[in-house]
Amino acid sequence: MTDEHESDHPVLGADPDDLHDPDEQDDRMSSPSGHRAGRKRRSLPGCLAVLVALVVIVGGFYYAVTWGLDKVGDQFSSAADYDGPGHGKVSFQVHPGDSATEIGRNLKAAGVVASVDAFIDAANANPDSSSIQAGYFSLKKEMAADDVVTILVDPSNLVKDTVTIPEGLRVEDTVAILAAKTKFSKKDFEKVLDRPDQLGLPGYAEGNPEGYLFPATYDFGPDATPASMLTAMVDRWKQAADDADLEAAAADLGYTPQELMTVASLVQAEGRGDDMPKIARVIDNRLEIEPNPSAGFLQVDASVNYALDRPTVAVLTQDEIDSVADSPYNTYTQKGLPPTPIEAPGDDAIAAAAHPADGPWFFYVTTNLRTGETKFTDSYDEFLQFKDELQQYCETQSDRC
Repeated sequence: MTDEHESDHPVLGADPDDLHDPDEQDDRMSSPSGHRAGRKRRSLPGCLAVLVALVVIVGGFYYAVTWGLDKVGDQFSSAADYDGPGHGKVSFQVHPGDSATEIGRNLKAAGVVASVDAFIDAANANPDSSSIQAGYFSLKKEMAADDVVTILVDPSNLVKDTVTIPEGLRVEDTVAILAAKTKFSKKDFEKVLDRPDQLGLPGYAEGNPEGYLFPATYDFGPDATPASMLTAMVDRWKQAADDADLEAAAADLGYTPQELMTVASLVQAEGRGDDMPKIARVIDNRLEIEPNPSAGFLQVDASVNYALDRPTVAVLTQDEIDSVADSPYNTYTQKGLPPTPIEAPGDDAIAAAAHPADGPWFFYVTTNLRTGETKFTDSYDEFLQFKDELQQYCETQSDRC
C-alpha cells in the first residue's frame, strides 16, 4: 500500500512550503513585495487536496482493517465443518479413556471431520456424547461432525466380534469357538499356539497355554488377529491371577504357581459355587494328610477324562481308568497333581484354589447333576454311600452320567 499511495499522492508528508509549481514561483519572483499573497491565493485548495488524500488513505486503511476483522470473525464464529454425508470407509477406534478432544484430533487425522472444534461443538450439543464407548466404528471421509457424533453415541454401531468363552474349556474347545465366531480358521489360531512365546504366558506355564486362555466375554475389533485375541485372553488371566494374588497364595500353600493353577482347573471341572473352596480343600488334604484311604491319590474323574481326550462324564468304569493307567493325568494310578491344568478355570475357581475352605474332608460326590448338589465327608464308608446315591440318580433321573 505504501508504494501505491506514494506514487498516487506525492504530497503526503511533504513540507507545505515546498508545494508549488513553476508558474507560482514566477509570480512570486516578479512581485515588488515578494507577492506572498500569491501563495495565500492557492493555499486553501492545496490544503483541501491534502485532506482529501488523507481521507482516501485513512478510509482505505479502515476498510482493509474492517474487512480483515470480518474475515477473522467469520473464521472463529463457526468451526470448519464438512457438509457430509461423506464418502469411502474409515475404521475408527475410540480408545479407552479418550477425551472428546482426543477423539476429535483422531477423527481429524483420519480425515473424518474438518476440525476438532466442529466435533467438540457437536459433542457438546448432544447429551448422549458422555456415553461414547471405547471400540471400533465404521465412519466415512469428510462427514458432518453432527453425523459423526450420532454414530458414536449409539453402542449398536460398534464394529466387533463378541465371543463368549465359558469356564472349563480346553484349548482345543476354545479355538473351535473362536473360529466359529470370527473370520479366522482353526488353523490360523493353531499357528499362533505353535509359537506360544508370543502370547505372554508366565514362565511357569512352560509354553503350554492349557488353563491360561481365560474364560470371559470378549469384544474383538475389526483389526484383531488370532495372535491379539489369544494374547487378550492371557492378559485377562493375568488380571484374575493378580486379583487372587496367585503367586503369594501358592507359596503359602506349598505349591508352585503352576501347581495352584492345576488345582484351580480341577476345582473348575469338579465343582460349582460355594462348593469350590471345599473341593480345593479336599485336594489339599489328599495330597498332604496321611494316613487316609487314598493318600496321595486324588482320584479326580475329570483328570482321567482329560487323559481319555473326551468331555467329562460323571461315572468312570474301571476299564476306562485302566486304559490310561500310564498317563500322568490318571489320578487313580498316579500320585500327586497332573502335570498341567486340564482346562481353563474362571475367577471363582482360581480364588477357591488360592483360598480353600477349612475342613477335614477327604471325599466328595456330586449326587445330583442337575442341581449340582455335592456331599463332603472324611469317612470312606459315607463316601461309598454317596457313590451309591449318584449311581441311583444316573439310573433313574439322568442320561448325563
